[in-house]
Amino acid sequence: MIGRTAALPLHLTSATMLRVSAEGVATALVLTVQARTGHAATAGFLQTAMTLPYVLSGPVIGNALDRVGRPRRVAVALAACYAAATALLLTMAGRSPLALALCVAAVIGCTEPIVVALTSLLPRFVPEGRLSRAYGLEASSYNLAGIAGPGLAAGLASLAGGQYAGTAVVAVGVVGLLTLPLLPFPSPSASAESGPRARPGLSGTLSVITGGLVVLAEGRVLRALTVATTLAWTGFGGVAVTVVLLAEHIGAPPSAGGRLLVAMAVGSLAGSLASSRWLTPKHAEPVMIAGLVAFGASLAALAVTPSLPWATAASVAAGIAEGPVFAATLMLRQREAPPDRLGQVNTTGGSLKIGASALGAALTAAFAGPLGPVGLVLAIAAFQFAGAFAGLLLLRVPATGGPAGDGS
Repeated sequence: MIGRTAALPLHLTSATMLRVSAEGVATALVLTVQARTGHAATAGFLQTAMTLPYVLSGPVIGNALDRVGRPRRVAVALAACYAAATALLLTMAGRSPLALALCVAAVIGCTEPIVVALTSLLPRFVPEGRLSRAYGLEASSYNLAGIAGPGLAAGLASLAGGQYAGTAVVAVGVVGLLTLPLLPFPSPSASAESGPRARPGLSGTLSVITGGLVVLAEGRVLRALTVATTLAWTGFGGVAVTVVLLAEHIGAPPSAGGRLLVAMAVGSLAGSLASSRWLTPKHAEPVMIAGLVAFGASLAALAVTPSLPWATAASVAAGIAEGPVFAATLMLRQREAPPDRLGQVNTTGGSLKIGASALGAALTAAFAGPLGPVGLVLAIAAFQFAGAFAGLLLLRVPATGGPAGDGS
């Protein structure tokens, strides 16, 4: 059995590999479908099939990890299903009937939330005094995955051809799966085990799905955090399209938009690593608010950048501001959520952000013509300011003595 000293490095290794795979699937899928059929747009249907189940499967998986006596079996089984479904989809995409591929994509959506739910296990094997650093490193894990996943898929496609883009994505997922059983998976704490259990029947099923949402809504801090980050991600959902349009606006090739995204991800990684050293739960609220303001300001600066180097610098600055926001988000969820609901809170919060991001992408598509790239950038920045303002207002609402998250 792995000791607790080595548990965090092993957790970060396994979780990061799985997250690199999850972040790279969408890129690999587009490149694979494009190479095999010449119609990349078909991959959009598969991406939708991967995303939609997440909204319900995330809270269910989080609830399972919170409550089962042997979480190792659940985590490994879900990770194995995710890896197998990913390999199968990338093999089938562009070759098999679309309806069959959509079914496999839905399996990915039902199992992929395990890569987020693993975060809720940190308090079980990381001492309380080291949790702040652990959450900063955990945020860095997501940032690194956001860079490496699409990068691996695109790099392999450029070397071997688009039809092989998914090979690296599947390989790193398998590595994460093979290292996952080495982790210590302590059972839920006594406080968590003694917490209220979902009753069987319809009410119990609804509790499994909505329990995390109830905790997020009832707690003052969690409510402020959720509203702030959901608003922010509604705007952020349009960044991928907007930076491509912005690159053309400043006279750069459209592919430069991808470089701006990488620059933002690199900055976010740096911000998360810095957070692992200096950010503490005590300061998480002001860091979350200030980080959103700084993130919005950096994005707004993109609207006036005259050239690609300046746009790259603004993108790095935006990422540096966003990194601590994510680390603070993880800390606040762990600090404010009941122990028996932490996994559910993490996956429910992730589901809300994914849904908000999808809405933001749709809004961007609808208003790209009327607003233009500069207007889109300013609108995305406005969502960050709105999130910060809403979060600040909700944090100032006096606590009502609810069951969760009314202060530390």
